Parts: sequence; C-alpha cells; structure tokens
Amino acid sequence: MNESFLLEIRNVSKSFSGVLANSQVDFQLKAGEIHALLGENGAGKSTLMNIICGLYQPDEGEIFIKGRSQDIRNPREAIKNGIGMIHQHFMLIPGFTSLENIILGSEPARGLSIDFKKARSRIAELSLDFGLPIDPDSITENLPVGIQQRVEIFKALYRKVDVLILDEPTAVLTPRETDDLFGVMRRLVARGVSIIFITHKLGEVLAIADTISVMRHGKIKGTVRPDETDEKRLAAMMVGREVMLRIDKSPARPGRTIFEVQHLTVPGSSGIEAVSDVSFRVRAGEIIGIAGVQGNGQTELAEAVAGLRKVKIGSIRLSGKIMPSLNPRKMIENGLAHIPEDRLKYGLVLPFSVAENQVLCSYYKAPFARFAWRNRYEMIQNSKTLIKRFDIRTNGPAAPVQTLSGGNQQKVIISRELSRKIFFLLANQPTRGLDVGSIEYVHRQLIEMRDNGLGILLISSELDEILSLSDIILVIYRGRVVSSRKAADFTKEELGLIMTRGIEWQSDISL
Repeated sequence: MNESFLLEIRNVSKSFSGVLANSQVDFQLKAGEIHALLGENGAGKSTLMNIICGLYQPDEGEIFIKGRSQDIRNPREAIKNGIGMIHQHFMLIPGFTSLENIILGSEPARGLSIDFKKARSRIAELSLDFGLPIDPDSITENLPVGIQQRVEIFKALYRKVDVLILDEPTAVLTPRETDDLFGVMRRLVARGVSIIFITHKLGEVLAIADTISVMRHGKIKGTVRPDETDEKRLAAMMVGREVMLRIDKSPARPGRTIFEVQHLTVPGSSGIEAVSDVSFRVRAGEIIGIAGVQGNGQTELAEAVAGLRKVKIGSIRLSGKIMPSLNPRKMIENGLAHIPEDRLKYGLVLPFSVAENQVLCSYYKAPFARFAWRNRYEMIQNSKTLIKRFDIRTNGPAAPVQTLSGGNQQKVIISRELSRKIFFLLANQPTRGLDVGSIEYVHRQLIEMRDNGLGILLISSELDEILSLSDIILVIYRGRVVSSRKAADFTKEELGLIMTRGIEWQSDISL
C-alpha cells in the first residue's frame, strides 16, 4: 500500500446477476489532484464510484483511505471517511432554500430545534474560504443549473469531504457555466480537496485533469497525463478502436419543405414570451442547427414544436399540414420523432421495461397490439433487435429502464425514435451523456437519415456538434433568431460571440 495516495482501490470486482461490472480494478487518487475517469457507457465507472460511496459492496478487493483499509458499508460511512459525490442528476429538493438543501441530514441542533444561525455562519465561512458566492435564502428550483450544482458542491463541503466525485458535471452546463465550474474545481484543489472527474468530454479532460484513467469492459485500460496524450488517443483507449471525432458528410441536397414555423411566439413558464416571432423551415435532406446559450428560448421552442407547450401566436406545419397546439400524438402520427432535452421528464417511463419504453409511440399499433391486446412477444423481439443495433448495455428487454445508466437511457430513446417511420426529427441535445463511440454512432445515423431524405432540427449546446452536423445554423438569442448562415460560413469563435452577445447578422439565406 502506497501511503502517498489519499484513496486507493485494489483488486475490486463486482458483478450483477452474473454480469461482471468491475473486474480486478486498481485505481489511485493522490492528494491535491483532479483525476479524470473516462469510459464508454457501461464500462463500469458508475459501479466503481458507487462502491467508493458505499452504495454497493464489492465482491472482492479493498478500499484504502489515507493508507488504512476501510470497509465502507453505506453512504454515511463514506461521508464519515471524507468522501462525497455529486450525481449527474442533482439530489436537491426544489422547494427548499439553498441553505435547507445544504444542511439536510446534517442539521446543527440547538435543543430540539435546528440552529439555522450556526448553519448560516458555516456556509458563509465556506463561501469565503473557497471563493464561492452563494445566496443561502434562494429557492433552488429558481436557480440556474450552474448555481444548483454549486449548492450540491456546498452540500459536500459542509460535510468536510476530502474526496469529491463529480459524475458528468458538465452534461447540463453551458460553455460559460463549464468554465465557472472549472474555476471552482481549481479552487477546491487549492484548498486541499481531491477530485474524481467522470465525463465523456475529452477536450474538458485534457483542459482540467492532472491524471486520466480509462475504463473499458470493467477494467482500467490505462492511466496517462494530459501532456502524454490527445483526444484521438483517449477515444481509441475508451472504445478499443479508432474513432471519428468529426463526421465527414457530403453537401446537403435539400428537397421539399417538411417542417415550417411562421411567426411563432411561445410564452415561458412565467407567462413572459420565451420565443418571439420566429420563422424558419426545414427541408427534406438537410439539418438545421439551433445554437444558443441555454435559457434563450431553445427549450420552449422545442416543446412547442413537439406539441408539449402552447403556442401563443403563429403556426406550425408538418408534412404540409397545420398542427394543433398541445397535441403530441398528432405530431407523432404525422411523422415527428423527438429526442427530448430532458430524458427523464419527457423521454422515458422509468418503472417500465426497456421493451415497453421502445414502443411508447406505437404500442397501440400492429404488430405490438391487436385491438385491446398487446403482443408482448413482438415487443420483446423488437427490443432485442434495437438493443443489438444501438449497443444498449442492459440485462435484457425486461430490465426496468431506471436501472440503466444515463447514457444507455438516452440510447433507448434514440432507438425508439429512429426505428419508426418518420419524416422529421427534432433532436434536442441528442448526445447528452453519451460516450465518444456512441456519439460517433448517433452522428452517423443523423447524417445517414439526412441523406435518405429526413428533415432534422438539431438543438445542441455542443458547438462542435452543431458545426459538424448542421447544414444551416440559426442562432437564438433572447427568444429571437439573430443570425442564420450556412454552417461552413461560421467559425467556432464567431458562433460563440453571436450566442453570448446577440449580435445581429444580415442573413443571405431564404428561410
């Protein structure tokens, strides 16, 4: 045992129902470092982290903390040993204040009541010590995603963690919020907190990590420093083969108009206009990309297009027909496929099986149903085909979809939407949470479907994805389209500038 390691995992294995998730894993975290852990969906990263956090017990192997072997049997013992984890989907109670969420489960007592004055003082100390401003009285559901994540970080700091595990922390962040998080991570390390950083974004790993370990098929395949590698090599280590990080595509050959919105105005949740007088069209055989900083109307636009949000003014046409507002079934029946931004809220029924989720848009049609009877055999056969085609890591069609990793849940949605007869695809953050191999596959699918005559509206916070896949890019700023150009006419820097400042651009493209 090397006592210079703050945390060391030795020979850890874990299996579920005979499926080996971790196989004799060795992993070391030094004090004062950011150690990135890469791997495909299903590579065993989450299982390993859940063992460290006490959610799972290893079948074999040991965990050493500060040179001493520890048996971490539950999350409380992990916290007692200075280990905290921030999950990809935040564990916050929306109606609570930031302070209430931070102290939940560790409330300081004054007699029979909570000592809020002591808690407030402790949070103020942490804020000053780590350089992280926070309003303890803010209601968490009203906070931007980046600040909600900061509340999660405060929860860990409040419990005096030495090791902080960040699981896909940038998956829902804008580029600016990601930069802010990296600043926070550097300040945490400077104050003595060591970080395990789990992500699929190779560029971020090279920018922030001190050490990088890659998992594949439940094993650590290699550990390197950022100056010893690059994105291409890391991708190959993750997948076991060379990966195309940017998809080559032929020029678009657009045909007839498949989808069109005219003078669309959509209210936000507060009643204030989130989308204002937006008009554009999507033709068969082309990809229109929507770029913008999160919170500028993309979510409301997508929900209106999918029939999930009421349209105040304007019209939506699909396959030449005017679509009624708030009628997703009508949109689906007329050839819409939808990959939603929030897979848990709009994309899946979590207690349902993988097979059931894969027929949510067609469960009432043949061959999956006859009159009032569902054909479970056809559902299972359909699921087996899609699991193989989309490389979904699951125990089988009957597995509840809530037991899958976030990336594999996303694959279930994509498999459902891309396997039906469709004319128009609304793809909102289609690769969020996917690994590089899966991203490459999805990108190839989108280009192939475009070339086969599908019209695609792509909304993504990943600028590389927008620039790589789109034929035409529209930039949305404060609910309005402020720029429209062929994708080849944008540079990444120009696109980012227009997104953040809303600089008007005189379009030369007829929409």
